[in-house]
Amino acid sequence: MLLVTSELLVLVLAIVQAKAGWIDWNYFGLLSLFVQWTTLTSAALICLLRQRLAKMSVPRATLSIVAIVLLDVLAFSLFADSVLHPQVGIAVWQDVAKKLLLALLIALMVLRYFYLQHQWQQQREAEMQSHLTALQARIQPHFLFNSMNTIASLIAVNPDQAEEAVLDLSELFRASLRTVDQLIPLSKELDLCQRYLAIEALRLGDRLTLDWHIEPGLEQQAIPPLTLQPLVENAIYHGIQPRPDGGTVRVEAQARGDFVYLLVQNPKPDHNDRQHEGNRMALANIQSRLQALFGEPAVLKHSHQNDIYTVTLRLPRQSANLQTKTNTGI
Repeated sequence: MLLVTSELLVLVLAIVQAKAGWIDWNYFGLLSLFVQWTTLTSAALICLLRQRLAKMSVPRATLSIVAIVLLDVLAFSLFADSVLHPQVGIAVWQDVAKKLLLALLIALMVLRYFYLQHQWQQQREAEMQSHLTALQARIQPHFLFNSMNTIASLIAVNPDQAEEAVLDLSELFRASLRTVDQLIPLSKELDLCQRYLAIEALRLGDRLTLDWHIEPGLEQQAIPPLTLQPLVENAIYHGIQPRPDGGTVRVEAQARGDFVYLLVQNPKPDHNDRQHEGNRMALANIQSRLQALFGEPAVLKHSHQNDIYTVTLRLPRQSANLQTKTNTGI
């Protein structure tokens, strides 16, 4: 971006400088060589010092970067003038001063652009974090009440099973309260889904049938926390619970090329406006988080076919162990 922008600036100056024709090609060639060298060397010096610059305040970092750029331009200007104009005079120093002034203005404009980009990225991450917090806080009251009633009924007849249900419920609440991790391994998200389904299986009994198809080797696939579990929860709430005879929830994960596809299928839900609206809100929330973390490669879509409702999630193939928080430094 810096190279293209600087070259466009050189083109404009060459057009303005031309006294005959459209472009002064000699001026364009010499200025391009000068600008590209100063741009590349300044960017290289700033990259080498980025760890120190990142520890500074914004004003100090700005002054340091401007000083680096001006010193670099000054050095190349003196070198170029010594080659092209061996004699030293007032005109030469005026030319150097013009270059320094132009470099100062361009450096400040570029820094302003990067600062606005940094602010926009911080706002984007804050919005994503608020979406995550809202989603993680949405453990449905009806699920909590049903789970507690189920556990209470099991204490007398099957205390071991009641204890397992309490542990599963505590893991769900622990996940809902943890908002630090932006990405977790797929195996952790699948474990959370299994705990949720284990609790629902106690309540629904034979009405709930589970069908798992998880391709081996995807355990460390990166996925935002509480992405698959809400989809499974929607499958139970909209597709299984309203049906007297229940149905099957199918969870599938497979890799295709550079992507990993996750599918959640359940019987087609009834057209209840309130439930349908809640389902759309959950899908929109997950979609916004995926876009914030992965961008365009991440896709979330849903479809109906042969009385089967399918939610498909496409993620870029990458390991959660290699993920770090988005770099918002200079």
